[in-house]
Amino acid sequence: MWPQKLGALKGSDWHRGFAAGIGIGLGVLLLFLGGALGFRTHLGEDSGGRTLKAATSTTSNLDLRKGFSSIATQVEPAIVNINTEQVIHNAAAPPHDPFHEFFGEDDPFGFFSKEPRDMSQKSLGSGFVVDPAGYILTNNHVVENASRIRVKLDDGRMMEASVVGTDPQTDLAVLRVKASSLPILHLATTDQVEVGDWVLAFGSPFGLEKTMTAGIVSAKGRVVGAGPYDNFLQTDAAINPGNSGGPLVSLSGDVVGINTMIASQSGGFQGVGFAIPAPMAQDVYKQIVSSGKVTRGWLGIRIQEITPEIAKSFNLGGQKGVLVADVDPNGPAARGGLRSGDIILSYGGQQLHSSHDLSMAVAATQVGSSAKLEVLRNGEHHSMNMKVGERPADLAETFASSRNEEQGRLGVTVENVTSEAQHQMNLASRQGALVTEVKPGSPADVGGVQPGDVIHELNHAQVNQAADLHSLANNLKNGSTVLLKIERQRQTIFLAFDLSN
Repeated sequence: MWPQKLGALKGSDWHRGFAAGIGIGLGVLLLFLGGALGFRTHLGEDSGGRTLKAATSTTSNLDLRKGFSSIATQVEPAIVNINTEQVIHNAAAPPHDPFHEFFGEDDPFGFFSKEPRDMSQKSLGSGFVVDPAGYILTNNHVVENASRIRVKLDDGRMMEASVVGTDPQTDLAVLRVKASSLPILHLATTDQVEVGDWVLAFGSPFGLEKTMTAGIVSAKGRVVGAGPYDNFLQTDAAINPGNSGGPLVSLSGDVVGINTMIASQSGGFQGVGFAIPAPMAQDVYKQIVSSGKVTRGWLGIRIQEITPEIAKSFNLGGQKGVLVADVDPNGPAARGGLRSGDIILSYGGQQLHSSHDLSMAVAATQVGSSAKLEVLRNGEHHSMNMKVGERPADLAETFASSRNEEQGRLGVTVENVTSEAQHQMNLASRQGALVTEVKPGSPADVGGVQPGDVIHELNHAQVNQAADLHSLANNLKNGSTVLLKIERQRQTIFLAFDLSN
């Protein structure tokens, strides 16, 4: 087809076609030259004839590679590989039994493999030297419950390590080996990194020693529910199993974080890793080395976030703060005059926007010192000074146990309606059970119960106080329907939901 069409162009038809082709070609050329001149004017000169330069990166790829290489040379000698062993008593036998494959249920040797026994479980982690005398910083979960800890140094030596102290609240631990003149890394004492800064993660992911990955700080101050003092750096530098306890290093060579965990649905790295900020680790490290433990400030109160519904109930308007749900009668806050229903607006001059703000501020307060609180009570502002106590070591466990018990089968934590709550929420009486917390995913949560609700009836039975609700809920059968009569924002509503099996 194409040869026949080309061959059909003869005489004047060929000349006209050739002339048309030349014209089109010249047009395209002129358009190209015009665009190039315009592009040059845009990048090369402005309207005043001044020469302009295209933006260029301040750091070339070669410079960045040299920087990474320099940091690796500086950091790697202080990185250690941590090997732990944990003895599991009365562990079940391995599921694979070769004798069973031949003898089936008549296996004459099966009783040997089915009998419980003590087993040794091994794991790997990372850490780094922070003192030439052999002090090593790592994560608590790397060494927790270990019966034996061995540390492999950069020079190849494998040494037994002892635990100087641990802090499960921040997931940090300090180890020591009998060595001296070891290369060390320095912890940043102040917050030196910003979102977008380059960072390098070091450690032994999957047991692969001396591994370095690069990324940026993708967020700061992350609260992920790992503990009461979450304040993580988030990074996209690859962190995988075995990286735990290794350093996160800035391009200046300072340790800005301790690699701790990843957010993953598969167990592998998916672009989101978390590191404990170095200033927090520095404080924990110093306390452990000096006294073997970590002490934190404590007020003796149970607090909760102020939801829009609670804010409306307390007529807060646009004010921010933290609601005091309960006060330990034997704690510092009770002695200082704080009450349930108070709203703490500031602590030590620091404006509070969340319960996490208050928890961090109180924990950082020196035990025995006084703290100034700005409190809103019954619509009036009060200034209070109270002496901060020491947080009990078993407080987290005790609180978690009591909270789960209080939530019960419905999944709600309730308390009696105080006179302050009655006044602030404009309640008709003090009868009922005030909801202070709803467990996510619980029957009450699915049914629409919210903090700040006052429960007056359960399946038409009167609820005059918190104990009544617990008693009635304990008698409910699995699968039964729950009907609650609730007062919310001075309006009565009914909620119905099924009790999970």
